[in-house]
Amino acid sequence: MRLSQFHLRTVKETPADAEIASHQLMLKAGMLRRLAAGLYTWSPLGLRVLRKVEKVVREEMDRAGAIELLMPTIQPQELWEETGRWEKFGGQLLKIRDRKEAGYCYGPTAEEVITDFARNELASYKQLPVNFYNIQTKFRDEIRPRFGVMRAREFLMKDAYSFHLDEASLAEGYRNMYDAYGRIFTRLGLKFRAVFADTGAIGGTASHEFHVLADSGEDSLAWSDASDYAANVELAEALAPGERPAAAETMRKVDTPVQKTCEDVAALLGIGLERTVKSVALFGDEATGFVLALVRGDHMVNEIKLSRLPGMGDYRLATEAEIREHLGSEPGFLGPLGAKKPITVIADRSVAAMADFVVGANEPGFHLAGVNWGRDLPEPAIVADIRNVVAGDPSPDGKGTLGLARGIEVGHVFALGDRYSKAMGCTVLDANGKATHPLMGCYGIGVSRIVAAAIEQNHDAAGIVWPAAMAPWQVAVCVINPKHDPAVDEAAQALYEELLAAGIDAALDDRGLRAGQMFADIELIGIPHRVVVSGRGLESGTFEYRARTAAEAEQLDRDALLSRLVPVQG
Repeated sequence: MRLSQFHLRTVKETPADAEIASHQLMLKAGMLRRLAAGLYTWSPLGLRVLRKVEKVVREEMDRAGAIELLMPTIQPQELWEETGRWEKFGGQLLKIRDRKEAGYCYGPTAEEVITDFARNELASYKQLPVNFYNIQTKFRDEIRPRFGVMRAREFLMKDAYSFHLDEASLAEGYRNMYDAYGRIFTRLGLKFRAVFADTGAIGGTASHEFHVLADSGEDSLAWSDASDYAANVELAEALAPGERPAAAETMRKVDTPVQKTCEDVAALLGIGLERTVKSVALFGDEATGFVLALVRGDHMVNEIKLSRLPGMGDYRLATEAEIREHLGSEPGFLGPLGAKKPITVIADRSVAAMADFVVGANEPGFHLAGVNWGRDLPEPAIVADIRNVVAGDPSPDGKGTLGLARGIEVGHVFALGDRYSKAMGCTVLDANGKATHPLMGCYGIGVSRIVAAAIEQNHDAAGIVWPAAMAPWQVAVCVINPKHDPAVDEAAQALYEELLAAGIDAALDDRGLRAGQMFADIELIGIPHRVVVSGRGLESGTFEYRARTAAEAEQLDRDALLSRLVPVQG
């Protein structure tokens, strides 16, 4: 590609509304242009990168035996009503009506559509297992679209759906996709980790997320330093501590006039934060009523774990009026002792094992110290793992301790079971001629999100540092020819054509820019290799070569240069 004939428009200023590196650099490099909140036009440069990612995804899905189809982006309301998700999916579902007032949505995912396809196409167990995949635009009406394509409303996604006769086949298909995802992210040159995850709104019986590791990641991941255990923090189990020590203090009321947080109370009393207890006021279902969830002062409540407890599926925070009604106090001084009305106490495992702890007194300006279970208050009604793990916790698999890292979710695999096939009446005949609901798997990859995640993981002060498989071009041949010497242009053209003939994806920068501006552009857009053709180089029989990550340029003759530049292997 001659850059003089290509649309490449970079900008020097960092856009004011871009908060993270990928958004900033994609705008500066001219990969994206904003159309509206969460909606972006991909420029020719951005599209080259997007298609590189899509190519790897498609090749590995084909290799794994999946079959590509193309499903519509607009989906009928009645399909979503069959599964109960028309209302349940929430505000992210963009609902529209056609001229006949028929209801539709702009598809955020395609479980309903693929199940409808399957119930009309699959009739016998002999057609199973089968895996259909689709690379298509999706839309989710994010309440706060941000971070460019990292959390856009419209995005490109690969979603695949497998159908199986039994659990063993589903497990095999799930593992097949898990392995395919590993190959995809490895080929793309990304540092990633697969973690156990919650099934969320999609549902199902098993789930793994694939995360690109990056400090800017929205998700917190827990991993063992002595095994391959890894999980999203929302799912990682916090093991129960040892036995509760004996009480050694007398319960007493302490004056905490303005200290409302565990941190402030611990500082006032000169004790460790881990000796305090945090009380979170909630409301469960009708039978459960008012709930006080207790975690150690240095821990955080895990909303996913809490929601899985009986009666807590749709819990909410209690209002201040409800708190006063049940506890007789204002927030900041809450605790499980002396409630005015019956409450349900849910204690984290670590809290249930505490002695001589500090908790709110349910009286403004006061806390209780030296509190002990069994002596000063009844044992908690429910003891469960309701907290986020922290670095240094023992690994749930019994091997080593946990560390924490940040990750950007770019892929997710689910074992759905028969949730959708049963809801939509999708059946096949088994070997005995009996109608049975096939089991399903669901496998998604955020194709456009991968582009941004790769930049978050690979950039420096000068710009993007693409992994080789994702770069818009592998090599930029830069022409430095201020005297308009035909020999320089011919040499650059000859080298460019030689690289193309060798299977190397090269760009010829013949825009006529000054060297500084040209080099800045090439570094900003992240081309892995830069070769400079100049009159001085021709005189010495060398080319100036610099790898994107190298500190200095080198002078190489033709043979040495070509040995450095090899095609990217698929």
